[in-house]
Amino acid sequence: MSNEHRGAARAATTHAAAPRSHDRPPARPAAPGAWRERLDFLRGFLAHPQQVGSVIPSSRALEQRLVRRARLEDARCVVELGPGTGGTTRALLRALAPQAQLLAIELGSDFAARLRATIGDPRLIVETGSAEDIGAYLAAHRLPAPAAIVSGIPFSTMPPALADRIAAAVAAALAPGGRFVAYQVRAAVAGYATPHLGAPQAEWEWINIPPVRVFTWTRTA
Repeated sequence: MSNEHRGAARAATTHAAAPRSHDRPPARPAAPGAWRERLDFLRGFLAHPQQVGSVIPSSRALEQRLVRRARLEDARCVVELGPGTGGTTRALLRALAPQAQLLAIELGSDFAARLRATIGDPRLIVETGSAEDIGAYLAAHRLPAPAAIVSGIPFSTMPPALADRIAAAVAAALAPGGRFVAYQVRAAVAGYATPHLGAPQAEWEWINIPPVRVFTWTRTA
């Protein structure tokens, strides 16, 4: 074989072995909605750090743990305190029955407006206000006592008197056998809710930034 033919053969072999650009899977860009949600969450934290429990939205692992702990299969009414940008809200709605209703109480007006604009689920009711008024909001919408109340509001950064009022309001609102599920970076919530609901079950969710403890209380009477 001539030198010219050997060179052509080597070039053909090299060309065949090299992956072609159109054979490579395209890079997956970050979903614009996810980045926008993270940015909005961070802005909310920077504007009101005492009202927001984290700097980024909850992980999928945490959302699924909350759904499991709340036991939503037969719930007619569920309340979420501090829904933020709505990641946990969507997870709760996915788990709820078609006839159930979810009342989301959000202190931040920007977060509340975002929820109303981005989640078009008729089962969702969004109220802008304090969690201590949970009983008044339930009555205003003629909702039954909730089977579960899920809370992401940071009990460790609010005034102790307010934290105690919210814990008392949660205990009073829950249906008998209802569950209060609170996910927190710190354990302050246990000191406020335990006098009203007894000792909680506590577990860590490590697949979250930052890792959080998930406390679960069941109203016995």
